[in-house]
Amino acid sequence: MKTPLSIDFKIGTILAMLVAVMGIVSLFYTPYDYNEMEPSNRFISPRVSHLMGTDNFGRDVFSRIMIGGRYTLAVSLLTVLGSAGIGASLGLVSGYIGGIWDEIVMRLMDGLSSFPGILSALVMIALLENSPFTLIIALLILFIPSYVRILRSGMLQYKNADFVKTATIMGASHVRIIFVHILPNLTGSLLSSTVLGLSNAILAEATMSYLGLGIQPPIPSWGRMLSESQNFLFNAPWCALAPGIMIMLTVIAFHYIGEGIRQIS
Repeated sequence: MKTPLSIDFKIGTILAMLVAVMGIVSLFYTPYDYNEMEPSNRFISPRVSHLMGTDNFGRDVFSRIMIGGRYTLAVSLLTVLGSAGIGASLGLVSGYIGGIWDEIVMRLMDGLSSFPGILSALVMIALLENSPFTLIIALLILFIPSYVRILRSGMLQYKNADFVKTATIMGASHVRIIFVHILPNLTGSLLSSTVLGLSNAILAEATMSYLGLGIQPPIPSWGRMLSESQNFLFNAPWCALAPGIMIMLTVIAFHYIGEGIRQIS
């Protein structure tokens, strides 16, 4: 009998779909040019013509939220897929081979984890060119150790199982045993961790953008919008509330989805 989907999973899916649809629609349409400045429209409060109001340059906040969501999701998705792919491969191979290779990989992961994650990303971005590609690489390295540990733990659980011994006796190669016989048993944990990682990646990207080391102008990002609006928080609170609420809802959405997958896997 199938395990029923939790209400949290359903809520998270609906929220994530809304954010994703908004980002996709922004590829073809936004209510206004996200960079168009209209000094006469400065600090217009939310209304029908400007659903989330305008900022200190008269730019439509909703249009900028749509564009910023597209880039935030793209950076987070590439970060998580890259770190999950690299981390899962290292974890599976490390756990399967064991011995000195396992020790080297795990000590390397311990070394990466010993530094504060955001600080490591800050140093990398400060040393290299400040670009979306550098941001993705910095965050990707930040998330690799967690996937290595999760998949290594799963490999240690299954590598001595009867079905693995049977496959070995029948002459299956090590690559086939790892990726055909064992990995399918870990897809639930990997998928759950990947979706949960999306919420962490979105929060990390927003933090980096807030500090001025993420996506650079003229492209809007939710974190930078928060940073830019803090000087007029009391005069035009909608400028900060809009990106803040979007970050919160998106993080909650993927957290709920990840928890839901974990419960049924």
